[in-house]
Amino acid sequence: MSYNAYITEETISGDGDTDGPLAGRTVAVKDNISTDGVRTTAGSAMLAEYVPPYDATVVERLKEAGATIPGKTNMDEFGMGTTTETSAFGPTENPAAEDHVPGGSSGGSAAAVAAGEADLALGSDTGGSVRCPAAFTGTVGIKPTYGLVSRYGLIAYANSLEQIGPIAPTVEEAAELLEVIAAPDENDATTRVAHQQIGGPEPEDMREYAFADAADGDVDGLEIGVPTELLDGADEDVVETFWDAIDELESQGASYHEVDLPSVEHAVEAYYVIAMSEASSNLARFDGVRYGPAPDYEGNWNEEYAKVREEGFGEEVKRRILLGTYALSAGYHDKYYKKAQDARAWVKQDFDDALEDADVLASPTMPVPPMERGESLDDPLTMYLADANTTPVNLANLPAISVPAGETSDGLPVGLQLIGPAFGERTIIRAGSALA
Repeated sequence: MSYNAYITEETISGDGDTDGPLAGRTVAVKDNISTDGVRTTAGSAMLAEYVPPYDATVVERLKEAGATIPGKTNMDEFGMGTTTETSAFGPTENPAAEDHVPGGSSGGSAAAVAAGEADLALGSDTGGSVRCPAAFTGTVGIKPTYGLVSRYGLIAYANSLEQIGPIAPTVEEAAELLEVIAAPDENDATTRVAHQQIGGPEPEDMREYAFADAADGDVDGLEIGVPTELLDGADEDVVETFWDAIDELESQGASYHEVDLPSVEHAVEAYYVIAMSEASSNLARFDGVRYGPAPDYEGNWNEEYAKVREEGFGEEVKRRILLGTYALSAGYHDKYYKKAQDARAWVKQDFDDALEDADVLASPTMPVPPMERGESLDDPLTMYLADANTTPVNLANLPAISVPAGETSDGLPVGLQLIGPAFGERTIIRAGSALA
């Protein structure tokens, strides 16, 4: 069965080490990550024929590690969505739940792994876009600490929030892929700052940090904080499955206590104001001159630009550009964007406080099981609210992992999200490996 997981099925092989850590393995790549000479569309008609002249840093590292890229995976247009239904190339099916969405925006990457069409995959996570599809397809997804992985070559949606991360069948395999892609990059200043914060000399190869070695399943003595706010309003089956997973971790020697994160009540609103504002700026370049199909200049230039953008962008992208432009406009910047940034600082402080007394924080990855196809397309607000548990992590720039927690009574996958302190990837990998 075809799950429409790929936009471009063109095998890419590098001249890397035949004995490298990914030799003989296939790694699907989300279609907003640049690949030299291979079409990269970001799921948009605006870039339907765009062919980058260079590789993203993470793609270079895949090639050097001996990986084969079997193709570029489907995604919500420009990463804007939670279902992979806003793609200009059609929706992706969920191999783990027939007639349900695979999550988004990295739904194609997760579906490719879940269906066995690729050994591993790369996605990008702006507000949960790696963790959501991992939860909905029964796979593992890691959102790294901001700056751990280079964003060079990633088609930008919201620069201050997004990170490239791995999707895999198991925690250990996800950690192995993270070792390959995580390292300082001279083309991305945020990575230089981030790796300096880790301490010690900057490694040439992040395998020195041995992420995969941390996947030993040893959670004896692990202290888990459970934010009650991230359980409020969640589906009953999801909550029950979540507590079953916590019970399993307790049986292996972990313990838990409840924590308060009062700021998360405002996290979704703050996230969307910030993300849409950054998107309105980033997507201004798609005008038919710099990027996008060239218009026929027969009239007013502004009218021609507007025509290109009207025809090239989908409805969800246009909605977010309009809202972001409004939030940044004169007279409204302080009312919306500045307040959202203040809320972001509050969210980060709450997480830092909670992690002083806990090794990791745990919640359901998504408050609901996979939605039926078409269910949320006519109700954007419902789609936005589905990100309630994942967006706070991006606002705080922290690492998080989604691992399979079990299934609902209807057999739908449920993910457990584990959140760590900045650069606490080894801790969340260790905790997650006790379950997957």
